[in-house]
Amino acid sequence: MKTEPKLPTVVFLCVHNAGRSQMALGWFTHLARGRAIAYSGGSEPAAEINPTAIAAMAEIGIDITHEHPKAWDDETLRQADVVITMGCGDTCPYVPGTRYEDWLLADPAGLPLEQVRPIRDQIARHVQRLLDDLDMPTAT
Repeated sequence: MKTEPKLPTVVFLCVHNAGRSQMALGWFTHLARGRAIAYSGGSEPAAEINPTAIAAMAEIGIDITHEHPKAWDDETLRQADVVITMGCGDTCPYVPGTRYEDWLLADPAGLPLEQVRPIRDQIARHVQRLLDDLDMPTAT
């Protein structure tokens, strides 16, 4: 009996899981097109996703309104092939043997849309490079 190969799993982490990690999850889901699985979480989840992050993603046709800020959980982290951290510093969890990357990105909290767009675009470039590294190139 042939078993299906495990899809690569990525977890995006930041403090509030309201901006950067949600935009990264949106980009990843959009660009991976079902070839990988992604989750997001935060150390101190906010009450809602940053409305400006939602607007910035909507501009490029990615709807992240179905998501909500949530805390990361140990089970999801143990399943991850790659954990991407974004500004959570020492509060980010560590799972030995898991690949980690820290993406240095400005926090979009409180910023106007014109300042969130470059962050959104920087996240897109990071996600495209990550998918390339996972041997899942995207059309640019």
